[in-house]
Amino acid sequence: MSLIDRAIVKVKRGESPFWRFVKSVLRAMTSPTLPPLPRFILPPFRWFYEFRILMVNAWRFVATVFYRHPTFQARCASIGHRVRLDGLPFISGHTQIHVGNDCHLGGGICISSGGVFDQPKLVIEDRSSIGWNTTFTVNREIVIEEDVLISYNCNISDTDGHRREADLRVQGVPLRPEDTHPVRICKKAWIGNGSYILKGVTIGEGAIIGANSVVMTNIPPYTLALGNPAEVFMRNYGLPSTHPRKRKRTPREDGEGSA
Repeated sequence: MSLIDRAIVKVKRGESPFWRFVKSVLRAMTSPTLPPLPRFILPPFRWFYEFRILMVNAWRFVATVFYRHPTFQARCASIGHRVRLDGLPFISGHTQIHVGNDCHLGGGICISSGGVFDQPKLVIEDRSSIGWNTTFTVNREIVIEEDVLISYNCNISDTDGHRREADLRVQGVPLRPEDTHPVRICKKAWIGNGSYILKGVTIGEGAIIGANSVVMTNIPPYTLALGNPAEVFMRNYGLPSTHPRKRKRTPREDGEGSA
């Protein structure tokens, strides 16, 4: 162990009063604190804080209008009106990207594709929102219908990424067309953060996927599904407010029915 490594270990262990003192000094330097300041000297710092936020937003505006939007539009096959970008998506491969009107794309989105098909397609239809750090792996087709809400850190893929056979996977044998199956998330569905949507899955209209779920099979409309693997937990869940409700029977009506 080198001299520097021995000193680091001694500091971490606090083996003597000297090394404990060094440890406390280093901790104060890396995580400094400040006692409450008198209120009369704080107003200038408040103005400084708001000015900082203003400058950050101004920079984001300039970057989005003059860099992110034009660059992203040049990469898309089609794009609608009033699309909002929190960051420039990272796109690898030849996926055809179609974005509808009034969509929102968070920052850190990654879109990649393999070479299985000539024209893999990612479709994001009107008024859908894609959360931060969401990853799409598109070899055939992924369709996000209207009014879909996808939270952050989600992963959606229409393929496993590698061959399942161990020897072929080690050899780097490419995927076969039959190893990919399209993914569709139907309108008004809500995908919780950290969820994985695997190949061949269809999420029904208005369905809700709980956070950190792994969806391997189709999910019926207006159900709550969660878990790994995801299973339907509740049916007729999240129905529109305009959907007709079943009227509860009164005890008198129940008595008449049983008579």
